[in-house]
Amino acid sequence: MTSRVYPYAILSLVVLAPLALSQPATTTQPATTRPTTRVDPGQTLSRMLRPTTPVVKPLQPLPSDTPVVDTTSGKYALAPGAPDAKLVREGTYVVDRTGRLRKTDDGQHEEFVFDSDGTTMQDPPMVILPNLALMQMENATLTSRDRKFRITGMVTEYRGRNCVLLDKAVPVADQIRVNP
Repeated sequence: MTSRVYPYAILSLVVLAPLALSQPATTTQPATTRPTTRVDPGQTLSRMLRPTTPVVKPLQPLPSDTPVVDTTSGKYALAPGAPDAKLVREGTYVVDRTGRLRKTDDGQHEEFVFDSDGTTMQDPPMVILPNLALMQMENATLTSRDRKFRITGMVTEYRGRNCVLLDKAVPVADQIRVNP
């Protein structure tokens, strides 16, 4: 039975294939390289530059007309009768200042205590933000706890305290004075 069906299948393909090829194709417009209407390039550009999302307003800076007092100065300072010290504005650079590294009172951070005359205490300590320079300072204090450093870095403000992001920290060699 399969030997009889096979020739009929071939015959139907031979007869019907030319009919399928002779069917008219769907009518389409030939492709053009130019638009059918004139487009204004300025209008297209302004439409592309228009924001698609709502514009978010940036945070407004804190008012700078009133100086902010450091929370570790005045009545909160270790030295009795210390005056209120004003915060150094964020973005200011501390350049080649000497001092020592110590832990904060809570023991969680390192701070830089500036060398001063010991009586006016006009430069309250600054918290050192973690980076490689701080790590080098900590490693240097493993051999000598009372080591002096000369630092350079950018000052930041956070919750009534000044912090410093170090660019450079160099150990200061102990100077021995010889009287002639």
